[in-house]
Amino acid sequence: MGNSKSHPGQSFSSRFLPEEQAEIDRLFDSLSSEELGSSTSPRSFSLQALKSHVGEALPAEMVTRLFEGMRRVDVTGKTKGPSERISREQFTVSMSHLLKGNAEEKSLVIWKMISATESPVKAREVQKFTEDLVGSVAHVLNYRQELRGWTQKQAPGSLSRVQVLAAQLCSEMKLQDGEKLLGPQQLDCDRTTVEDWVFRAPLVATFLSVVIQQGFLLLCSSLDLATLVPERQVDQEREFASVLDVLSVIYINSHLPREQRHRWRLLFSSELHGHSFAQLCGHIAHWGPCVVLLEDRDGHVFGGFASCSWEVKPQFQGDDRCFLFSISPRMAVYTCTGYNDHYMYLNQGQQTIPNGLGMGGQHNYFGLWIDVDFGKGHSKAKPTCTTYNSPQLSAQEDFWFEKMEVWAVGDASVTQLAKNTKSVLDVDPAARALLEVSGRIRHSEGLREVPDDQ
Repeated sequence: MGNSKSHPGQSFSSRFLPEEQAEIDRLFDSLSSEELGSSTSPRSFSLQALKSHVGEALPAEMVTRLFEGMRRVDVTGKTKGPSERISREQFTVSMSHLLKGNAEEKSLVIWKMISATESPVKAREVQKFTEDLVGSVAHVLNYRQELRGWTQKQAPGSLSRVQVLAAQLCSEMKLQDGEKLLGPQQLDCDRTTVEDWVFRAPLVATFLSVVIQQGFLLLCSSLDLATLVPERQVDQEREFASVLDVLSVIYINSHLPREQRHRWRLLFSSELHGHSFAQLCGHIAHWGPCVVLLEDRDGHVFGGFASCSWEVKPQFQGDDRCFLFSISPRMAVYTCTGYNDHYMYLNQGQQTIPNGLGMGGQHNYFGLWIDVDFGKGHSKAKPTCTTYNSPQLSAQEDFWFEKMEVWAVGDASVTQLAKNTKSVLDVDPAARALLEVSGRIRHSEGLREVPDDQ
């Protein structure tokens, strides 16, 4: 791993591969190179050196938090106060804890990013740290041009998506009495509480990795951004602004099966395809797992994940991987209870049973329902949906909506491509190539008019 005499921090960095440790050392050498004192003094760097290196990639508040967290790490076991500069050992240990450590090690540095002492802190201080962290993720992804087609737009309403996602992450925190933290109250949080929180809310550690690796440009090859921020695919001929911003997408995406997190493809938008239930069914059937999204007239944003292809039929479908979710005014995911198997429902043209799209609950009492009379829906839960344990998602139990989106997630299978030849031939050249490689024959080629825009 290197010479422990020349690089004392090496003894703390066993989690790094040799090439990773070399990258850590190069960054430390760069940070400390312009501030060398006497030749006999151990090398170290200041807050100003870190800010100069990071530049505008991260907000200044987060750079200061990271510096303070590293500065307060005690690698000697001595009780004297922390230095004003960061040594090689402190830098290596901090990076090892934050990027490779377990919940206990990560929480050690996180605690020092929040507080200068070991005494309990107020919950509102943890909330402020979380808002800084979430805001820094959105900031650095935008700065490094890693939004992958999504936007960093400010959502309407009193709370920003940064605040909403931070509140959701903090809601995962359990206090000493076992109660969950429901807001930035005056309650105290200790180190054990924060450690348990880091374990319960894995996005906290993931976000710290993004901030460090993208902000410092450190070990970027080990960060799989593709499963954090999915590629957004929309017909290039059409301008389209989703109701989702990048933070909302990250939150929903983190709950999908891992193999479906790298790409979202727009199947239907009421803005692009019209306010028509027939158009909805025609665009979403047989396309595999997808995310259904609505914004009601009161500004509530919510929807569901359908784990299987939608099929128009009078029976319930899907499996227990489905879930409902809310994005605004709060973020939450509601998973299956096991009470029943009413995961998904899509039907039209029937005389005696409901026609529309539903998820959870039962006929005429769905957790989420889009009526065949497009633009109308309901979300009924007294007190919660039996299938997903979700509360009422919309502002009003019976609601009206203007915006609806359906996104296929992951890659389409060859079977799905074959069933949806219009998209193969007209929309997605990559899909067309996959169909040809698989040996499937495109029977309609040459028998149809080529659209004017091709």
